[in-house]
Amino acid sequence: MKKELKKSVVYQIYPKSFCDSDGDGLGDLKGVISKLDYLEKLGVDYIWLTPFVRSPQKDNGYDVSDYYKIDERYGTMDDFDALCKQASKRKIGIMMDMVFNHVSSEHEWFQKALQGDPHYQDYFIFRKGKADGSAPTNWTSKFGGSAWEYVEQMDRYYLHLFDVSQPDLNWENPNVRKEVQNVVNYWLDKGVKGLRFDVINLISKGEYLDDESGDGRKYYTDGPKVHEYIQELNEATFGRDADIITVGEMNSTSMEHCFRYAGEDTNELSMVFNFHHMKVDYMGIEKWVLVPYDFMKLKGLLFDWQMKMQEHHAWNAVFWCNHDQPRVVSRFGDEGALRKESAKMLATVIHCLRGTPYIYQGEELGMTNAGFTSIDEYRDVESLNHFRILQDRGISEQNAYAILGVHSRDNSRTPMQWDDSANAGFTTGTPWIGVNRNYHEINAARSTADDTSIFYYYQKLIQMRKNLDVIAYGDFVPLVPEHDTVFAYERTYQGEKLAVICNFYGKETQFSAGCLDDGYECILSNYEKREPEDVLKLKPYEALVFYKGNGNRE
Repeated sequence: MKKELKKSVVYQIYPKSFCDSDGDGLGDLKGVISKLDYLEKLGVDYIWLTPFVRSPQKDNGYDVSDYYKIDERYGTMDDFDALCKQASKRKIGIMMDMVFNHVSSEHEWFQKALQGDPHYQDYFIFRKGKADGSAPTNWTSKFGGSAWEYVEQMDRYYLHLFDVSQPDLNWENPNVRKEVQNVVNYWLDKGVKGLRFDVINLISKGEYLDDESGDGRKYYTDGPKVHEYIQELNEATFGRDADIITVGEMNSTSMEHCFRYAGEDTNELSMVFNFHHMKVDYMGIEKWVLVPYDFMKLKGLLFDWQMKMQEHHAWNAVFWCNHDQPRVVSRFGDEGALRKESAKMLATVIHCLRGTPYIYQGEELGMTNAGFTSIDEYRDVESLNHFRILQDRGISEQNAYAILGVHSRDNSRTPMQWDDSANAGFTTGTPWIGVNRNYHEINAARSTADDTSIFYYYQKLIQMRKNLDVIAYGDFVPLVPEHDTVFAYERTYQGEKLAVICNFYGKETQFSAGCLDDGYECILSNYEKREPEDVLKLKPYEALVFYKGNGNRE
């Protein structure tokens, strides 16, 4: 990745929930075009759109039935071309979401496989069952239930690590890899400037054996040929253009593999998402529980990834939120009286780290979890499946609702809150999923009219990254790793220093600021700017950024 691209910030759009231009209740590409001025004002460099190609929408677009066609729900290819053109005028690049671990069961390839075409049967992973007729292995789908589905006319099972409607592709087949390369090159030729690869570290499967843990992850995560496949894809597609940025979503990955996925000279990807820090409110790897988040574990994981990726010259994508995660202000902050302070503090932690920051739509407004109270309000296949699974395990309906209220992916998928008109200005029709009831207080119109808002704080953070080389290029140095309420670190680069000090809790605390020697000034705070002191008394969720220049500050 070019050095100057490290000053970039990416804004993620979930098109279905962003802005609806035609009143059908679904966001669309014309809706995105209509909000480009807003995104330019925020200051972002790329917009990553989750899939908008043709799909039956069993998994909100991550079940692709045609890689080359725009789904009619989102518009036309002319709309996409207009989006690229209008975004480029504002110096914003389009990042496409590429889903290549699996396709929709409605995809032509899979339909031909079911009809008996041996060429296309080898595009997928079909296996005979065990002697007793049961599934080939005991692996479980990430959406619940077996990862294998029986096809009677073939007397074979096919692998689906996700929903039953999402059969996994067989990357061992060079024809599959060539198909994938063709898709990538098609969209690059259309003007796409970035690529996000969905669960890309699952594409290489190892042995097909039972797993004592019952989930099978060790046989398909960071598989034996995954680096070979990504290097091949790089060489045949995006690696030909140094201006293209790429990011891989790495599911349950290891840091050692990420050194290679996102290494400076490994010819794989520009950067990686890892999710270890987003599991600190799980019980082990079990998501569907109610436990308090572990701050010390969260801090330790972020510090560890920052330090070790740095040591191995590899690059992180840094984030709190996306379309698969609950809203961070609800998760680690305060939805109530200290919502603005906690949202700004959480933004400060992420945006001053070493790595490329990602903002998820509405994060810059401090949008909160959905607050749904009925299963009829949920749309996410994972949430609907687990609502049933939880009750099958003996958990009461009330507690199952409480768990969904914290962990459901639909928490981040409620419509973008543009203003306080009907449906938050998202649509003139009936929205595909309910609007958060707090949209009268939390919306873009209100935020952009208030220079103390979370929106303008994000704008300042984005501009700081562009202005200060120490944020984009500097080394990361952890501070007070043992402090049980403060998240603090330093960045250093060619004589510049940055000290970031954040109180992660809604109560006052103290921080011994021995790192703040002469020459530091406070350049950002979510309360008021302060002078450096030996001991800082931090207010609830207070965030402070101190800078010491080298005479070259813009």
